[in-house]
Amino acid sequence: QVQLVESGGGLVQAGGSLRLSCAASGRTFSTYTMGWFRRAPGKEREFVAAITFFTYYGDSVKGRFTISRDNAKNTVSLQMNSLKPEDTAVYYCAARRGTSNLAQQQSYNYWGQGTQVTVSS
Repeated sequence: QVQLVESGGGLVQAGGSLRLSCAASGRTFSTYTMGWFRRAPGKEREFVAAITFFTYYGDSVKGRFTISRDNAKNTVSLQMNSLKPEDTAVYYCAARRGTSNLAQQQSYNYWGQGTQVTVSS
């Protein structure tokens, strides 16, 4: 079992930055693939980024967001720069085994409760 707790959301102006963090329980954190997804109002949950030994990004955030992990601290972070109003969403941290189909939310077994990010224009 893995429990995930996100933090770092908030309100920011367009062009600004935020850093989200996700703290994970468990002693085998380093063996999990970690991902970030988001759900904007009225939309489906969308893949944002994932990290294994490599990093992967959704097209809408490439070049602006950076995912990283600290296995010693059991944390995964999402640095979000050049934020746009369309980045407004609830952001979720997720964990899974394996490295296939990283953008598919159905492949993730564990989810955090989400943290709200609001970008004003």
